[in-house]
Amino acid sequence: MTIAGWLQIATYCLVLLILTRPTGLYITRVMETGGSPLEPALGPLERLIYRLAGVDADKEMRWTGYALALLAFSMISMLFTYALLRLQGFLPLNPMGFSTPSAPAWATAMTADLAFNTAASFTTNTNWQSYSGEGTMSYLSQMLALALHNWVSAAAGMGAAMALIRGFARHSADTVGNFFRDLVRCSLYILFPICFFYTLFLVWQGSIQNFAPYTVAITLEGAKQIIPQGPLASQEAIKMLGINGGGFLNANSAHPFENPTPLSNFIEMLSIFILPAGLTYTFGKLVKDTRQGWALLAAMFALFLAGVAVCYHFEAAGNPLMARQGVEISTAGLGDLGGNMEGKEVRFGLANSALFATITTCASCGAVNCMHDSLTPMGGLVPLINIQLGEIVFGGVGSGLYGMLVFAVLTVFIAGLMVGRTPEYVGKKIEQKDVKMAMLFVLAGSFSTLVLTALSSVLELPAGSPLNPPGATWHNVNNAAAHGFSEILYSFSSCTGNNGSAFAGLTSNTPFYNVTLGLATLIGRFIMMIPAIALAGSLVAKKYVPASSGTFPTHGWLFVVLLIAVILIVGALTFFPALTLGPVVEHFLMHCGRLF
Repeated sequence: MTIAGWLQIATYCLVLLILTRPTGLYITRVMETGGSPLEPALGPLERLIYRLAGVDADKEMRWTGYALALLAFSMISMLFTYALLRLQGFLPLNPMGFSTPSAPAWATAMTADLAFNTAASFTTNTNWQSYSGEGTMSYLSQMLALALHNWVSAAAGMGAAMALIRGFARHSADTVGNFFRDLVRCSLYILFPICFFYTLFLVWQGSIQNFAPYTVAITLEGAKQIIPQGPLASQEAIKMLGINGGGFLNANSAHPFENPTPLSNFIEMLSIFILPAGLTYTFGKLVKDTRQGWALLAAMFALFLAGVAVCYHFEAAGNPLMARQGVEISTAGLGDLGGNMEGKEVRFGLANSALFATITTCASCGAVNCMHDSLTPMGGLVPLINIQLGEIVFGGVGSGLYGMLVFAVLTVFIAGLMVGRTPEYVGKKIEQKDVKMAMLFVLAGSFSTLVLTALSSVLELPAGSPLNPPGATWHNVNNAAAHGFSEILYSFSSCTGNNGSAFAGLTSNTPFYNVTLGLATLIGRFIMMIPAIALAGSLVAKKYVPASSGTFPTHGWLFVVLLIAVILIVGALTFFPALTLGPVVEHFLMHCGRLF
């Protein structure tokens, strides 16, 4: 670890804090109070969209109507994506001929199970990819099937968060907003203007944006190299801002076309956190106590900084076996390039790699600028835990906030049990139904991760069965023992957490993994989102309860500490046994001289 590395991390945190309040104020204006400065230009387009869709944007919905609208929109768009992927060989903007008889030998066929996995993944804002983007997807598929979901899945997540915020902010009401209005306004007034300038910035930095066929180059050794082309910068912008993470290219944000410079790396990291951070201020603003939002942000920052410190420390420490084998390398003069540099870009170094890995897994963003599979065991433990906590440490666009609010409900419930009082949070009594919804949220994620990991670790399907066809290699884990188990655990954690990053030693493009990981993305999105919206419906009908001398304050440091403790205890009790079988035991075995 170096002073320069810590200064980079500190600069990132400072810039994020500075931008949190103005971002939150803008989100508040767009999503609730109206009056966006862009309405004179984009208002006619907004009204045209409502007219074409037959939507009455002024008619609000009860929580059941809101949830049904969200589910219907998501399922229809998922079916559209599945059909487009299966038919991409017959559609235009496919200069490399993917999914056609003339497809290159290195191309991946878009089979039914892979198309299902991809459609489910992008619909749920997961962007898990069991394929290489540059070897599978036509330009039309990249833009119309995948980038489209990068927009609308992020907007849907923000809509769900706004519904829950309204549940806390409104009193004695029966509606939580209009899903289609939230979807359109988030897309038009928040995502679109930022991504427009973001795309131009990335092109300026060195990203590509074209429709040209792939370039064939001859190297100095005489070998043929294929250099991908395509409309990359525009997809990169919404991929990062919408916290989607799925890369146009297989190397993702480690590729110089997706992440050309240290400046682009900093902006990409900032864009992952900016909307989730701003939503905490939006929450405080709408419940008329901004201290509540700052308290949530403080809890997020504490967990985030702890993760960065642990990951950076163990990556800088490197592999102790290097010294034991007599190959210790002096890091004098190397600055932040010492330690475990396997799987990392030299142009980013350890600090930016550890920071990016922590950010992308604190948020539900699968973008990576280093190979997580090459992290040290304890360095890799940090991204894994970040996902398993529910990706509430900033989290996804919307999903991070409503996840943190669910844990806030559990925290005040536990605090109420301690003192024998009916728990309250921002003027709402937390009752039996509310706690049940919160527990369903927590249990759904842990059930999906642990049960599917266990099944895939021990189950042996008959050869020739639909999920294990002839020629398929069962398990497809490239590493043995503890690390191989970590690869499986990370995959199901990532898909359930709607993250999308991977310990890439697992080759997941098999019928079994495509189906089970696809199901995990759907569980992690909808079986966790619907309880949050149901919680909004319960809270919005309640009367405001003024604070009294016996009310537990939820804006001070004591609440922040208790909230962090509840998050960690729930995570530890749920996932610690599995983690000990993976990265924890691998760490101790590494110090005993055994690697996988």
